[in-house]
Amino acid sequence: MSAGTEVGLGPDLHEKLRALLGAWALDACTADEAAPLETHLATCPACREEGRQLRDAAGWLSSDEPLDPEPSLRRQVLDGCLDRREPAFRVPAYAEPFVAETARLDALLRDLGELDWMEPATLRWHAGSEQRRPADVLCHLAAVDGVLARALGLPDPTEGTDLAERDARLCATQAGRAPGSVRAFWRAQTRTMVETAALAAPGLAERFVDYGAFRLPLADSFLDRAFECWIHAEDIAEAVGYPYNPPRGAHIRSLIGLAVRLLPYAFAGEPGADRVIQLIVEGRGEGTWLIPVDSPGTVPPPDTEPTATVAIDGVEFCHLCAGRRDPHRIPAGITGDRELARAALAAAPLLSRP
Repeated sequence: MSAGTEVGLGPDLHEKLRALLGAWALDACTADEAAPLETHLATCPACREEGRQLRDAAGWLSSDEPLDPEPSLRRQVLDGCLDRREPAFRVPAYAEPFVAETARLDALLRDLGELDWMEPATLRWHAGSEQRRPADVLCHLAAVDGVLARALGLPDPTEGTDLAERDARLCATQAGRAPGSVRAFWRAQTRTMVETAALAAPGLAERFVDYGAFRLPLADSFLDRAFECWIHAEDIAEAVGYPYNPPRGAHIRSLIGLAVRLLPYAFAGEPGADRVIQLIVEGRGEGTWLIPVDSPGTVPPPDTEPTATVAIDGVEFCHLCAGRRDPHRIPAGITGDRELARAALAAAPLLSRP
């Protein structure tokens, strides 16, 4: 019997379970894979130690970065796992930010102590704020996620299209449940949504999701849900005193792209006008976008001469769109029509909602 092989477990099965350790360390195992592996870890010191080292390497137990591994490190470890085992399904590119943000929030929740679950987090939007405990924040996320779940053909945890009413009903349904149970309910819903999108037929991304007051293409809906998950994760982290980094640059860029597409709908444009704002994002998510403030749903030609140009930090712009920044005080470089640029910045927080 080789070292680390428990009594009654053949070497072939031992190696098969050991090959899953990398995926297990990243929460990438299916339930059917995780159950026998975790039973094996209880009796195999060698595999248990290797699993611990892999989680250390992923950064989950680091005292400096306790919530999430560096994206490059996570990618390297996951790539190594996939060299040994094909993934059960491929995540669509449009759902990748949602996968990352729900995983990061779940990592934060995993670290919460009993008293942390009692700390009220302050949720803000352009018209006000309210305080909620982390479990109620998860109910809020799950209630809105449920609209997207329904569009995917999945069970909806509540009913109706009014988001505030859905939120209240789901919070009432989950009231009294242990925080861990609420977390498991929310997490199972997010994973099922991603798996369903990954296994769906081509063309799903173009399907519209009806939120009652507005509609979004399904791909944009996944981005919207990633955006809100990140912002409310920051709310919880702030309440319990945890450091929480912004999303990776590529994902920030996708979220900014969504805000750019939606901003003309919030901006009170002039009928018949064709003004265009050039948005230059610096820092994380850097890039350049053209915003047709008077023509929602259109895409200006790349050589369009902008009426105004706004240069702004990417994370700050996202926080502005989430209603977390004062549009009149946020640092931004402006050239061209300053009045138009300032009006657009003032409209950005209107994209936020309770």
